[in-house]
Amino acid sequence: MAENTILTLVGSLRAESVNSKFAEVAAASAPEGTEVTTFAGLEQIPFYNEDLDVEGKVPAKAAELRAAVAAADGLLFVTPEYNGTMPAVLNNAIDWISRPFGASSATGTKAAVIGTSAGQYGGVWAHDDVRKSLKIAGAEVLEDVTLAVGASYSRFAEVEPKDDAEVVEGIKNVLASLAARAAVLEAASAN
Repeated sequence: MAENTILTLVGSLRAESVNSKFAEVAAASAPEGTEVTTFAGLEQIPFYNEDLDVEGKVPAKAAELRAAVAAADGLLFVTPEYNGTMPAVLNNAIDWISRPFGASSATGTKAAVIGTSAGQYGGVWAHDDVRKSLKIAGAEVLEDVTLAVGASYSRFAEVEPKDDAEVVEGIKNVLASLAARAAVLEAASAN
């Protein structure tokens, strides 16, 4: 049984998304004692609306997301960059998990952001925006744990992320840091 659970949220919905493949590498590269799972169905969650966020009206998929985030020891956001920022599907997910403000399902949860994008900087603006939003939502964002891989179209044209030693090592390092810090948080809350 895993001591730590890390929930991954992927910002790209495309079937052959390289960021989804990063999430697959993360699941396959989990440190011993850590289980990494990816939340499925972000596209099924309606845009956040306070009129829906009342007892008895919260959409089932939004409630499922909140429960999954609350149960996780750590969060790993894997995202490309769209128009200089994060994809709408991730922004919407953060909107749902940020409520109720001050007592959100993300409050106190360790979080890291990684990903790849077509630009030369690998989506760092999007990653920064995700980190900022997660902090406001109450997560404890690991600012020093990053991985941004640029030029995704050319880099992964003939090589899958799972076969790119540098990417696999980078993801392993992020997961090791996230899992270790999540375990420290979990141990502290148990005492």
